[in-house]
Amino acid sequence: MQTNETKSGLIPANFSGKVDGKDVQMYVLTNNKGSEATVINYGGKIVSLSVPGKNGKLTDVVLGHNNLTEYLNSEEPYFGAVCGRTGNRIAKGQFTLDGVTYKLAINNGPNNLHGGLKGFNAVVWDAKQINNQTLELKYLAKDGEEGFPGNLNVKMIYTLTDNNEFSIDYEATTDKATILNLTNHSYFNLSGEGDPSINDHILVMHASDYLPTDDTAIPYGKPEAVKGTPFDFTTPHAIGERIEADFEQLHFGKGYDHTMILDKKEGECALAVECYSPKTGILMNISTSEPGVQIYTGNWMTGNFEGKHGHRYPMRAAVCFETQHFPDSVNRPEYPSVILRPGETFKSKTIHAFSVKK
Repeated sequence: MQTNETKSGLIPANFSGKVDGKDVQMYVLTNNKGSEATVINYGGKIVSLSVPGKNGKLTDVVLGHNNLTEYLNSEEPYFGAVCGRTGNRIAKGQFTLDGVTYKLAINNGPNNLHGGLKGFNAVVWDAKQINNQTLELKYLAKDGEEGFPGNLNVKMIYTLTDNNEFSIDYEATTDKATILNLTNHSYFNLSGEGDPSINDHILVMHASDYLPTDDTAIPYGKPEAVKGTPFDFTTPHAIGERIEADFEQLHFGKGYDHTMILDKKEGECALAVECYSPKTGILMNISTSEPGVQIYTGNWMTGNFEGKHGHRYPMRAAVCFETQHFPDSVNRPEYPSVILRPGETFKSKTIHAFSVKK
């Protein structure tokens, strides 16, 4: 292997450049198990995440691109990225907070999605590599940016532990009441990026309820029980087993694109997702302090472009597990609050733990 190549076969120099006058580069995290994560500070994007499979061979389990230019022009702008100020959707791109109505970009049907036209996925973060296993990313979202109120200071810590856990710690403060719903939008294929389908992945989700949506992916409001529906992953099922079922909620999004409400106490960091590839034996357990997980099965991916190493990513070549608060929460007072006020500190944690299932 060339010394200038990562274990995932990427060349860090290809990710260097300037965006909005700020330097972008690749950061490489490694642990004592030989695993590797690569991250760029453009959008805080996880470019590769290589963990051992059942034969000990490293498998890169996230989709992505070969260089910075491809990320800047990507058909999938959220590959591996942080989404904010508000991940997911806000109905009709507006909300009222403390008597003031704020209007946001409409960039997904009639709604605002993932922070707007230039969300946190498309800005350059200030990065500092603390050590071989830890990267700190900071960003100041200015008052009025993308229509949101308040100067918002965000810090994220990415850590690759010696237990083969990739953890993300989020922290944020504001000088004016605002809303916040941060998540990471990695596209996972535990058989390896480039494998054409996640339909064979075996999934358990610790969620007894989910949020049905209208045909624009905005929740109606009330949760519904997963029992008796294709959304019941409280026991193991293959992702593709029921994805084509004649069920209205699956028709709306061409598959799964819904928030699962986790069975846990508020703020508790608990196991939410168990996902397993029979091909590689890789098991990913996701724990989070967030109240929900948006499962998205890559229903709108086209395979039209080449990703890493010439691989194409067709429909359902990946699954996303976006740990977060619920969509449109600011307009739904009955949902867990996404409001952050001066003097408060937002904190959230999500851990992706990788192991090999015998």
